[in-house]
Amino acid sequence: MHFITALLGIYRAEIGLLILACMFVAFVRERYSPTVIAVVGACAYGVLGLLDEKAMFSVFSNSAPLTVGAMFVLSGALVRTGVIGRVADLIMTRAQRRPRLALAEVTLGTLALSAFLNNTPVVVLLIPIMFKLAQATGYPVKKLLIPMNVVAVLGGCLTLVGTSTNLVVAGIAADQGMAPFGIFDITPYGAAGAAAGIVALLCFSFLLPSDPPSVAGEEGSTVQDYLTELIVPQDSEAIGREIGSSGLFGRSVQLLGLKRGGDIRRRDLAQEELHSGDRLIVRADGAAIMTLRESGRFEIGVAADSRTSAQDGTVVEAMIAPSHPSIGERLIDIPFLHALRVRIIGIHRARHMPGPELAETRIRGADRLLVAGGDDAMRALKDNPHLIGVDVSRTRAFRPRKAWIAIAAMAGAVLLSAFDVVGIGLAAVIAVGLILVTRCIDPEEAWGAIDGDTLILIFAMLAVGLALEQAGSVALMVGWITPMMEVAPEWTLVFIIYFASLLLSELLSNNAVAALLTPITIALAHQLGVDARPLVIALMIGASACFATPIGYQTNALVYAAGDYRFADFVRIGVPINIVVGLAVCSAIVMLG
Repeated sequence: MHFITALLGIYRAEIGLLILACMFVAFVRERYSPTVIAVVGACAYGVLGLLDEKAMFSVFSNSAPLTVGAMFVLSGALVRTGVIGRVADLIMTRAQRRPRLALAEVTLGTLALSAFLNNTPVVVLLIPIMFKLAQATGYPVKKLLIPMNVVAVLGGCLTLVGTSTNLVVAGIAADQGMAPFGIFDITPYGAAGAAAGIVALLCFSFLLPSDPPSVAGEEGSTVQDYLTELIVPQDSEAIGREIGSSGLFGRSVQLLGLKRGGDIRRRDLAQEELHSGDRLIVRADGAAIMTLRESGRFEIGVAADSRTSAQDGTVVEAMIAPSHPSIGERLIDIPFLHALRVRIIGIHRARHMPGPELAETRIRGADRLLVAGGDDAMRALKDNPHLIGVDVSRTRAFRPRKAWIAIAAMAGAVLLSAFDVVGIGLAAVIAVGLILVTRCIDPEEAWGAIDGDTLILIFAMLAVGLALEQAGSVALMVGWITPMMEVAPEWTLVFIIYFASLLLSELLSNNAVAALLTPITIALAHQLGVDARPLVIALMIGASACFATPIGYQTNALVYAAGDYRFADFVRIGVPINIVVGLAVCSAIVMLG
């Protein structure tokens, strides 16, 4: 025991580096998630006494992870109020009219959105839009998905709130005594990288594959679409209006047909006037159905008793069991519809849209139903042995009337920070308070919008970085590096830091690399007697702008799966873009910094 204590006392710095090396090996091998590795690494420093208890828990006072969490909630509010969906609908409308111009508009829109929203939900939203644009323009979808992702990542490098990595670096830098970063302090350098990246995409687009994705990737989205029907009530204000002018249809709600009397029409419906009792056969996602249900503009779905309204009670999801006796029969004849006061407001079938209309749909095993009804009916459905997984639907209606509040909250946070009224962390928390009190988003949804895995990773890596400082490992590494750096021109330090962080981030978690390298970069700058701010900016952007591997950035993995790319596809296009963007960013930092 005394030997171990003496060893820890003499070789604290070296042992700290040994633990770090083990963590790097674990990160690369990927047998455990990065979060697990980071937490175990932080615990190892604590157990060996290289990080004391007070210092370990001090990381929870760092504003960076809390700001990241607040931005997740604000992004969730924009989704909940339908702002993001409306933007997507606008894009698709433009694409139908002028598809090639729409590509340029999507590029600029993605750049702008990603500068202020977390770019992960932005990419999730845009993946199915890219599939639609590919159909409209005739471009292979594989030539669109990677460029869209590159633009989204570059957009995140335009402002301090564009990525969680930026906020992590800024938070650690502030803890190290540097002047706080403003929200637009990195914009000139990020803009140089974005401009260079877009030009590089145009020049190197021939390196992108053009083969179609496999069937698994064709959908481009995990959103469940349902077949449903909207019935025009007798007192509806929509009566006499043309269907195309209703403002009802877009990306989330697609018109499939009009049933009037016993006839169903499928074509030339935009100019058709609505009559009382018309049934609009539509394809809609769950959130759109719930929004229509709450609006009360139409009656939704089918019921055995016309007096049963979709607005009554709650909505549950249920799957048809393979043993159901009504398989092969019409949906309108399913027994529980006649035995209970319920209304079926949607049916989903994997990889296929049922039909020709809701009532006449022939039931299959594994069909998913949305059913509205009172509490007694819901209990009866849960006891039905032929229904699987009956539970209250987690899909929520949009809240479009509160969209302006969510937009104002996000804009207010940005402006308060931009004009140095308050820091971005406090501004974001105030904005979260505003959207919660005005019910733009419910508390459980707000907390659900937070990526807890990301926050725990950040906290754990902050603890690891602090442990390396306390153990003397940072000073030891700086001592090794300084002699080599002293003979190099000062401007080359920016390039070295940028490409070192880029290389590591292609293999490891961006936030982990940022948390580890920020204190080392600042200590190196102090040792060499140079301004640390340009080096920290280089690290900030270099740790995010990673395009050469599917694991280089979290959104890379999303398009990798959706587009059915090969690993080599990313390497082929990503390496030249990494080089071009890196040279542009570093040159801008050297000239402007």
